[in-house]
Amino acid sequence: MVITPRGLNRSTLARQLLLAREPVGVEEAVRRVVALQAQQPGSPYVALWNRIAGFEPERFDEALNGFRVVRSTLMRLTLHQVHADDYRVFREAMEPTLRGGRLHDPRFAAAGFTPADADALLPGLLAHAAEARTGAELRELVGRGRDGPVAPVVWRMVRQYAPLWHAPTGPPWAFGSAQSFVTAAERPALADPEASAAALAVLLRRYLEGFGPASVADMAQFTTAPRRLVREAVRVREEELVRLEGADGTVLYDVPGAPLPDGEVPAPPRLLAMWDSVLLAYADRSRIVPPAYRKLVVRVNGDTLPTLLVDGYAAGVWRPVDGGIEATAFHPLSAGAWEGLAAEAAALGGFLAARDPLVYRRYDHWWAKGFPAAETRVLPAG
Repeated sequence: MVITPRGLNRSTLARQLLLAREPVGVEEAVRRVVALQAQQPGSPYVALWNRIAGFEPERFDEALNGFRVVRSTLMRLTLHQVHADDYRVFREAMEPTLRGGRLHDPRFAAAGFTPADADALLPGLLAHAAEARTGAELRELVGRGRDGPVAPVVWRMVRQYAPLWHAPTGPPWAFGSAQSFVTAAERPALADPEASAAALAVLLRRYLEGFGPASVADMAQFTTAPRRLVREAVRVREEELVRLEGADGTVLYDVPGAPLPDGEVPAPPRLLAMWDSVLLAYADRSRIVPPAYRKLVVRVNGDTLPTLLVDGYAAGVWRPVDGGIEATAFHPLSAGAWEGLAAEAAALGGFLAARDPLVYRRYDHWWAKGFPAAETRVLPAG
């Protein structure tokens, strides 16, 4: 079966709850979308606001404070929020990437630390963090027995490798500028290739459920797992998967019975969160982001800007400003598209007002550099 580019677009939107907001709880929504990229504390809230009918941020606060949804370094060596029940298998799947990317980082070695050093200190660190500890407390523990405090890069690499959850420190979101950590309730197996291989197969199936159909390259992009390990995981489980073909002949894999909407199904406008996963989950990002706009949406340092989604595709960027939501379109939009974006902006402005009306203010420098805009409007907040 050949699937068209628009069919791929609509399959992503359907599985990511972006064809229609759905009446599901926050924990179920997090499971269905697989993971929320979370280095910006407000973005997972905006992501869920886009996906859940009648989203109540207090319910998400409760899930995070109760560690039913947890925040940790996972896919792409980046902070994500995932359902607590998914954490262990996701972390085991990411073990080769995290170990290689953190404990074998040249900066770690330059600071006088080796992977063996990290392995030796990890049991004491995790025991100490059985109760939530501040970053300063744990950094001091890492440096014991050394000549003075450890370099910031050492603590950063250790905390990103260790199976630690971020403990909420809020407000206005669950996580503020202060950092606190607690040991994962169910510890994953570390440095265990068999456990990692089995877990990667599970993670890739979950990825297909939330983002498929997808190629091996897409799966490797989402996880940052070595492509050879992704290929092997797919090979072992290939009989359980459906094999499709993209318009360019690319082999795509999927799970049986997953939604495959027609490419002409209407897609409502959305104001995607900064670092929304649909913007980052594929090697071929043209599924959501037209190639001409990729460098405008994903900046040179990796900042992935809050994005206008029109007819299922990135059409510009947005930011909160005094008086509303500033929407910058990269190409002319229809009157109907602007009406839909205005309705979204009114609702989002009301949502943000209770938490942080200028949630992305620290990224205004990208707007100061300017965009090749067809039109910019300030859409009134509700």
